Formats: sequence, structure tokens, C-alpha cells
Amino acid sequence: MGNISLLNKNSIAIIGSRNSSEYGRNITKKITKELVENNMVIVSGMAKGIDSIAHESCIKHAGKTIAVLGSGFKHIYPKENEKLFYNIIENDGLVLSEFPIDSPVQMKNFPRRNRIISGLALGVLVIEAAYRSGTSITAKFAKAQGKEVFCIPNSIGNKNSYGTIDLIKKRCNSS
Repeated sequence: MGNISLLNKNSIAIIGSRNSSEYGRNITKKITKELVENNMVIVSGMAKGIDSIAHESCIKHAGKTIAVLGSGFKHIYPKENEKLFYNIIENDGLVLSEFPIDSPVQMKNFPRRNRIISGLALGVLVIEAAYRSGTSITAKFAKAQGKEVFCIPNSIGNKNSYGTIDLIKKRCNSS
């Protein structure tokens, strides 16, 4: 639903922790604003936390955003993002789902959805991620698709940095 021409624009995926820190939320807003100012379309999964903040910040700064759902259009998840769903469409954005319109929310669908998030974008920006999270799954898809993965961790002791630190460590060890 929405502006399908966005699929032909340069985009970057912004993903991260559902339980984001204040630092993570603030850096997401700052980076999203800068990317919008450079005509990048923001792609994310409309999940709680970093995903929602990226979509909202993009709209606030008159940018274009694409949300990829892990359910059908009649079952927005999380429920509190129903307003965001309509806000994206009303602001010339795009909401995609590979699932039939009546498909219920099933957790097994979210890893499948993540491959589309990374596939649409030139690269993936990870802002905070717990170890073995959906964010880490998206980063793995991005690497397999030959996409760049960029990471912004929080402080070393923060649980939302374990996944990003692991991604950075793997990148350093593969060079």
C-alpha cells in the first residue's frame, strides 16, 4: 500500500532493538534526519523501538519511508503502530507485506520479513542489537545479499550492544 515508486529510489535500512536505550533513540533520530536530508529512503520493519523511531523521524523530516510487515495488512503488529501504518501511507510512504491480507501475526514470519528489509536497501544500519536478535538475523541476510552492514553500538556493558559488538567483531575478523 502506498507509493510503490519508492522501490526505485536509493534506500538504507535502519534496524535495531525493540527495547532501545535513550542513546539509541536519539542517534536514530539524528542519523535518520541526515539520511533524509541526503534523499535516502528509510526502510525498516515497523517494530517497536528503533524501527518505529526511524519511520517516525523520517516522516517528521519530510522523508520517504518503506515499512515491511511480517503479517497481513489486517493484522498490524505491534497493535500500537496502527497509527504509524496509516501515517506512512498518508505521507507518500510505502508499506509492504509478502503475506496475504488476512495473515495473522506469527513470530515465525518475522525472520522471513527481515530478508526483504535488507534486500530493498543499499545497506543496513544496525543501531543497538541484543545478541541473537531479529536485528542480527537481518544483518546476516544483508551480508548474504552482498550489502554493507553498519553498526552503532551502545556502551560495552549494555545488553543492546552485544549484537552490534558481535557484528563488528565478525567484520574485523573476516578482513
